[in-house]
Amino acid sequence: MAKAQILVVEDEGIIAQDIQNTLKKLGYAVPAIAYSGKEGIEKAQEIQPDLVLMDIVLGGGIDGIEAAEQIRRRFHIPVVYLTAYADEKTLERAKITEPFGYILKPFEEKELYITIEMALYKHEMERRLKESQQWLTTTLKSIGDAVIATDINGCVIFMNPIAESLTGWKQKEASGKHLKKVFNIINEKTGKQVDDPVTRVLREGIVVGLANHTILISKDGTRRSIDDSGAPIKDENGKIIGVVLVFRDVSEKRRIEQELMKADKLNSLGILAGGVAHDFNNILTAILGNIILAKEFTRPGEKIYERLIEAEKASLRAKGLAQQLLTFSSGGAPIKKTMFISELLKESALFALSGSNVQCEFSISNNLWAVEIDEGQINQAINNLIINAIQSMPEGGRIKLTAENVTVSEGGKKGRYVKISIVDQGIGIPKEHLPKIFEPYFTTKQKGSGLGLAIVYSIIKKHGGYIEVETELGVGTTFKVYLPASLKNVFVRKGLKEKIQTGKGKILVMDDEELVRKVVGEMLVFLGYEVEFAEEGIEAIELYKKAKAQGQPFDVIIMDLTIPIGMGGKETINKLLEIDPTVKAIVSSGYSTDPVMTEFTKYGFKGFIIKPFKIKELGEVLYRVIMEK
Repeated sequence: MAKAQILVVEDEGIIAQDIQNTLKKLGYAVPAIAYSGKEGIEKAQEIQPDLVLMDIVLGGGIDGIEAAEQIRRRFHIPVVYLTAYADEKTLERAKITEPFGYILKPFEEKELYITIEMALYKHEMERRLKESQQWLTTTLKSIGDAVIATDINGCVIFMNPIAESLTGWKQKEASGKHLKKVFNIINEKTGKQVDDPVTRVLREGIVVGLANHTILISKDGTRRSIDDSGAPIKDENGKIIGVVLVFRDVSEKRRIEQELMKADKLNSLGILAGGVAHDFNNILTAILGNIILAKEFTRPGEKIYERLIEAEKASLRAKGLAQQLLTFSSGGAPIKKTMFISELLKESALFALSGSNVQCEFSISNNLWAVEIDEGQINQAINNLIINAIQSMPEGGRIKLTAENVTVSEGGKKGRYVKISIVDQGIGIPKEHLPKIFEPYFTTKQKGSGLGLAIVYSIIKKHGGYIEVETELGVGTTFKVYLPASLKNVFVRKGLKEKIQTGKGKILVMDDEELVRKVVGEMLVFLGYEVEFAEEGIEAIELYKKAKAQGQPFDVIIMDLTIPIGMGGKETINKLLEIDPTVKAIVSSGYSTDPVMTEFTKYGFKGFIIKPFKIKELGEVLYRVIMEK
C-alpha cells in the first residue's frame, strides 16, 4: 500500500524539519515543505498530496487560513491546521475553510497520527460517497430521484415510484391532497415542522432548496434525512402553473458524518483513558495501600476501623470507575479469575441503585457454580443493566435480580451456565427497537449515549456468554445474562476480613512513582519480606546483577509496566531473562487492557497485579510466584 503523501506548510525551518521527520517516522511520505502560503498553494497544485498540514500563522502576505481555503476550493485536498494559538477569532476564521482537523503546538506523535488518520479516512469516505452519488445519478437518470408535482394551489398531481416509496403514499391516495399532508418534514434538531418549499416557489418563482438537517416522516412513521429542491413549472408564456419537487434520501451521508464525529470522540476518550489510567491508578495505589495498612493497626468495632472500611470501599469503587473508562475506550480483553459471584452481583446492583427511587429484590441461589470472569468488567455490565432498568421507571418501582444454575441443551449454546436475570417494571421496549438495542449509539433516551447496552453485550460476548431479552410494553423488560460455568479452582471472594498470606524472601520493587514505592514497600515489610527499590529498568537490572553476584539474589521483582521516562517492565524483563532465564517477575499496571497484562506469561512474567491493589492480593500473587517451580 502506497504511503500517504503529506505537504507541510510551515515558515519556521527547524519546526518544519521536525514535523517532516516525525511524519516519516509515522510512515508517511513528505514530498515537499512549503515556507509560505503562496508556495504552499503552488506545491499543492504541483504535487497533489493526500493531505496538507498547514500552519495558520505564516509570513509573506497569505496566511495559512487563506492558503487553506484556496487549496480546498481549487484542488479538493484536505487540510489539517497546526498552530500555537487558539483564540476564538482565529478559530472562527478557520472553521469557514472546513478543515479536517486542528492541532495545537506542541503536540504528541500519537495526537498527530490520530488526527491525520481520521482526516484521511473522512476525506476518503466523502470521496467514496461523492463517487457513489455521481454513479447513482448517472445510472438512474431515466428514472430520476423522488419526484412530486403539484398544481398552483400546492395539491399533489403526480408522484413517481421513488416518491411513493419514501413518503409511504401511493399516487392514487395522495392525488388532490395538499403537499403538507403527503410531504411531512421537520427539523432534525428542533423537531419543529418545516415549511414545504412549494409555498416559497409559488411566492418567489425561483428554485429553492431545503435547509440542512431536514427529516421526512413517511406515512408509517419512518424517518429519513433528505435533500430536496423545488422548481416552478411554467407554461409557454412563462406563467407558473405548478411546482415540481425533487428530493432524495441522504440518510447514509448523515450516518457517515455522525459516525466520524463519534469516532473523533472515541479516539479522544481512548487517549484520555490511556493517559489517566497510569497516573490515576498510581495515586489510588498509594491511597488504598495506606488505608489497608492503617486498618491493620486498628480493631473491628472501633470508629476509626469503620471509617477506614468505608474509605477502602470508596477507593475500590474509584478503581472500578477507572477500569470502566478503559473498557469503554479500548474494549480490552478480560483479565479473568475463577470465582463465585453472589456478593459481586449484590454489591454492583446496590451501588447502581444509590440515590434512586427504585428498590431491588434479590433471589440468588446458595449453590451457584463458579464462573471465570473479569471482576471489573462484569461489575460494569451489571451496573449498566441496573441503570437501564432504573431509567425505564422514572416514577420509581422495583427491580428483581435472580441468579441460578442452568444447563442449556438445545441450539449452538449447549453447556452449563450461571443465569442472571434482571426484571424491571418499566415502560418496555417497542418490538421495532429490539433488534437495535445492543448496537453502539442506538438510544431512545434524550440524554442517553447509546453505549450502555452495547458495552454490556461486548463484555458478555468476550466472556463466552450471551444475552436474551423479553419485553412487554407497559409491563416491563427482563434481561437474561448467561455466563459459562467454570470447572477451575475457585478464587473465594469473602470480603474484607480474609486472611492475609505472609511470606519470606527478598523483593525488588521497580516503579517511577515514589508514593507507590513507599506504600508497596511498607506492604511488603508487613507481609514479612525484605525490600529494595529501583525507579526504572536500568537501575533494576544493575541491582539484580549485583545481588546475584553477592549470592543474595532477589526472589521476585515487581515491576511497573509503564515508565514514561526510563525503561519500563516489558523491556526490562527481556534484558533480565538474558541475564537469568530463571528470574521471577510480576508485572504491575493500572492499564489492565494492555496485552502484556492479559498475556503476561507470553512476555516472560510469572504473575500480574492490577493497580490499585490490596495487601491481600499482593500477598497472594507473591506466594504463588515464589512457590512456583
